[in-house]
Amino acid sequence: MPETLTLAEVEALARAAHAGQTDKAGRPYAEHLAAVAEGVRVRGGDPEQIAAAWLHDSVEDAALSEEWLAGAALTARTRAIVDALTKRPGEAPEAYARRILATPGAPLVKEADLAHNADPERLAVLPGPTRKRLTEKYAHMRALLGPGPVVSGES
Repeated sequence: MPETLTLAEVEALARAAHAGQTDKAGRPYAEHLAAVAEGVRVRGGDPEQIAAAWLHDSVEDAALSEEWLAGAALTARTRAIVDALTKRPGEAPEAYARRILATPGAPLVKEADLAHNADPERLAVLPGPTRKRLTEKYAHMRALLGPGPVVSGES
């Protein structure tokens, strides 16, 4: 296998893969990826988890393929975390949560993802019904995953 991609290379790859994509509020999708990667870092995540944070939605959003991930110049742990965080079509939230919990390093990345997704400032710009649906969805996933890491200065 070729040398493992650096974090800077992973970030550049993720930004390129998601170029032109926007989040539900119309913001560039790369802003979400950057926020999740930073959330992993401040929660004490290691470089493999930070790389997974940059790529956590890449396969699910079809920005990169499963085949790409399987052969990517990433550590096996980073690939496993990205795979665990990739929701399968029609998959029950309970099965998704079990896979995350069973994958070393994945729960911290998902916690950072949920924290950014559920950010009240981010949700505030969405229409009421969408905001309510997403708030309930994120709360349900947090409940399924159990208590996450506690970081001082966060609510």
